[in-house]
Amino acid sequence: MDGVLDLINEELIEAFENVMKIEALYMDRECKIKLSMTEVHTIAAIGIAELKSMGEIARRLHITVGTLTVAITNLVKKGYVERYKSEEDRRIVKVGLTKQGKKIYDIHEKFHHELADALVKGFNVEEKQIVARALANLGEFIAIRYEV
Repeated sequence: MDGVLDLINEELIEAFENVMKIEALYMDRECKIKLSMTEVHTIAAIGIAELKSMGEIARRLHITVGTLTVAITNLVKKGYVERYKSEEDRRIVKVGLTKQGKKIYDIHEKFHHELADALVKGFNVEEKQIVARALANLGEFIAIRYEV
């Protein structure tokens, strides 16, 4: 690797490790309640736009529907998620966030927006497009190489 690639590699590793640490600290501080990061990411995968099927959420999280069912049951008990049976087909279960779940979703989204803003602070439009392209390249590499 050349010097610039070495620096990018070091910064990428350090950023990844730090984001994983501070995300949990941020959520603890802002939510004032104890949720695991798995629970927070499940809430984020459900989202606030519309009800989602268990299969949709499981695919987004790269887990089985069975594993998701356990997580959803716990989030329902804690008051963050509600289950809904489809009117057309009662076998289909969709889930959505409660008011409390939407609050957690918003706090988590704020954290990620703050990260993105910090990443491109002081950049002009062209520089932001370069960062976006670099991140898209990384995402494509991960998707192809590791089939996620």
